[in-house]
Amino acid sequence: MTTKKVAVVAIGGNSLIKDKDHQSVPDQYAAAHETCIHIAGMIEQGWDVAIGHGNGPQVGFILRRSELARHELHEVPLDFCGADTQGAIGYMLQQNLYNEFRRRGINKQAATVVTQVLVDRNDPAFQHPTKPIGSFMSEEEALRRRDTEGWNVVEDAGRGWRRVVASPIPQRVIERDAVQQLIDAGFVVITVGGGGIPVVEDENGNLVGTAAVIDKDYASSLLARSIKADLFLISTAVEKVYLNYGKPDQKAIDHMTVAEAKRYMEEGHFAKGSMLPKIQAIIWFLEAGGKKAIITNPENIERALLGETGTHIVP
Repeated sequence: MTTKKVAVVAIGGNSLIKDKDHQSVPDQYAAAHETCIHIAGMIEQGWDVAIGHGNGPQVGFILRRSELARHELHEVPLDFCGADTQGAIGYMLQQNLYNEFRRRGINKQAATVVTQVLVDRNDPAFQHPTKPIGSFMSEEEALRRRDTEGWNVVEDAGRGWRRVVASPIPQRVIERDAVQQLIDAGFVVITVGGGGIPVVEDENGNLVGTAAVIDKDYASSLLARSIKADLFLISTAVEKVYLNYGKPDQKAIDHMTVAEAKRYMEEGHFAKGSMLPKIQAIIWFLEAGGKKAIITNPENIERALLGETGTHIVP
């Protein structure tokens, strides 16, 4: 019996929404279809896969609908928005994978696990919320929601006021054992969607949903560490990681070690809102015993696995 190779694949927003003109559900489905073709190709190469994904725009859409309809219906709390999007995006990925497996004659099934992720209720992020969510508001509306609902609100670059929530560090994947058993049974598992639904423990150890947003690369890294994955692959908008990205002297990185990644981080090569959390997530994975990580875009996943492209990061 051959040893299983397990990979955690974190797919970014571009895997579901290509641009601002293609945000509808059918557009998202078509984008998911493209990504699933490459994940199926990965599985054909012998990998067992768990998929993590982003959900930022989708949560934003639910919040906006909720705000527009609040004169008639109850609003949807943020943790429930996370659960809703895990189900909807999971459905898109499951169906696309089912059809692609059928087309290729692969005897596999995909299953989505609605996943809670524990965060520390004393995480410093809760004292300094920075993640904007939901629609822009007038100052009057923002201050009213702050006073009546306890929201943290900020003025956002002259564009209006917005709610901000914490982005705490993920501590534990609550449904980890279910994910592990499904992978062991041969399923492709869609999990930690949107970074997972953030939950905290109360004084009695019970789980309670909290209004926060977990970075999906951090959560996927935590999953990869906790199931001892052989590979952590981050699928994003670029084929490779670059030094001096966007500048005339930008340079693609084919290979780097953890030490080199840390040095490049200190030198400020990776942008805070894009590549920096991906590199940090990979460092955590490799320092916890992971063997290898890759960053590339969806269309190059199979080639990257063969060593032909992508940025390969090792301990």
